[in-house]
Amino acid sequence: MADAIVKVEAIVKDFRPGLGIRAKRVLHGISFEVREGEIFGFVGPNGAGKTTTLKILMGLVRPTSGKASVLGCPVRESAFRRHVGFLPENPYFYDFLTAREILDFYAKLSGVRGAARKTRVSSLLEWVGLEGAADERLRGFSKGMLQRVGIAQALVHDPKVIFLDEPMSGLDPIGRVAIRDLILGLRAEGKTVFMNTHILSDVETTCDRVAIIAGGRIRYEGRTRAFLDGAERLSDVVLARLDAVCTARLEQRYEALVTGIGDRAELRVREKDVSAVLAEALRAGAEVISVTPYRVSLEETFLAAVASSGTGEAS
Repeated sequence: MADAIVKVEAIVKDFRPGLGIRAKRVLHGISFEVREGEIFGFVGPNGAGKTTTLKILMGLVRPTSGKASVLGCPVRESAFRRHVGFLPENPYFYDFLTAREILDFYAKLSGVRGAARKTRVSSLLEWVGLEGAADERLRGFSKGMLQRVGIAQALVHDPKVIFLDEPMSGLDPIGRVAIRDLILGLRAEGKTVFMNTHILSDVETTCDRVAIIAGGRIRYEGRTRAFLDGAERLSDVVLARLDAVCTARLEQRYEALVTGIGDRAELRVREKDVSAVLAEALRAGAEVISVTPYRVSLEETFLAAVASSGTGEAS
């Protein structure tokens, strides 16, 4: 098992909105680990505590209790930060500068000197696919292009771990694919990536492991595939000539979700009930058109987990 790069142990965070107002708890003793060389998704609905957790890891906010470390250093220290790259959710860039100029600026701030800085900037522009727009001003860039600049600036000092806050939020499908490929490229280079997001489909296609937070509590931590495999298996059954009486019986007896009736009915049923559903349907004179395993998405499983916990957003 790879070493833990990020450790969060029993973190509690209370915010006091104002003098004399009762403190509001947004994190309830959360714990998780991010391992070396993996893409880790930190997932939850808006208000769940994702951004607060990330601010604690970046040393921008202090926890009420508990502890957190990055690369073996407590987050209250600053030495580890030279090995960390960070892309905030809404990065601000000086839009009168070109992509090359802004990366040169950040590289200089990060301590990259001389000829090495010029080489690093050029290689990053090529890596994020902006070499053709390197000398254009940022004010003319699309959201997706600015996200590429943001990822490049997070990498100018060749960090070991990169924190990305909602890196695909607001992007069109083409932009999301481009950013996803860049994130996968970071893993291929041996980087550790912490991705804070609420876009579950991107986590499903990108992340090795995931921690799911809802209401300021961790609901699941582990491999993304294992979370999906833990869900109840379903199948889609398509039938022809299914009458209304049999349809009602299947809905009641097997909790089948039925769409359409008559010439073509589609039923979503538990995998364990497929044989019984088919037997009843055939006895009623229906014709089987197809039976297909239904692949549960991370989003559906996540929403079910949150609903079963009786908790929504942090309060």
